[in-house]
Amino acid sequence: MGRFETIEAGEVTRRLYVAGDAEPGTPGVVVFHAWWGLNDDVRAYADRLAAAGFAVLAPDLYTGDVVATVEEAERLSESIDEAVADAIALATIDRLAERVGPDAAIGTLGFSLGAAWSLWSAAERDRVAASVVYYGSLSGPSLGRASVPVLGHFAETDPFEPDEGVAAFESALRSAGRDVTIHRYPDTGHWFAEPSREAYRPAAADLAFERTADFLRRHLRTRDTAGG
Repeated sequence: MGRFETIEAGEVTRRLYVAGDAEPGTPGVVVFHAWWGLNDDVRAYADRLAAAGFAVLAPDLYTGDVVATVEEAERLSESIDEAVADAIALATIDRLAERVGPDAAIGTLGFSLGAAWSLWSAAERDRVAASVVYYGSLSGPSLGRASVPVLGHFAETDPFEPDEGVAAFESALRSAGRDVTIHRYPDTGHWFAEPSREAYRPAAADLAFERTADFLRRHLRTRDTAGG
């Protein structure tokens, strides 16, 4: 089980969930939550990554709120201060980089709303060596400014991330010269990897996790190992 700390960016302080031992050389992962907030699903996922050998930090992009309904989540996501969330995201990466040391690589991972920060932060911090997204994407110049590989997990039927949007996302990454792998999961919808949601599909969620852990192990080798 992990623990809570705080993370600061300027005059702003947010909660930070910490899982795993951040010893020097340990590959690190920053996990960004979906629009529900830093809930049990995200913390359990962070714990699972830690059990797989990663040092994990999961920042709260809100102000401590955790909600369960779509209506509440829409309200929260619309009220988010993006500049503050950006600063908290980068401060979290910087803290993890400090803890795992200069020879360890860091990955970013985001669920739905959090996918945007997983992708964006790779363009802002060169310590980020790989990005993972769960049923979330991003458009714009950040995709071209980063060069790290991307792994995407998307549902078969998803009004939030329709087929044409996923195809455009993949095309934009490839056009930018990025290494990208997109998986689609049959008989799933948005939030299929989050146990608290009715859309949860354990088999698909487990497969996505296994693919994620393998992807991160390949790309987050220590810099000494990668160079040798």
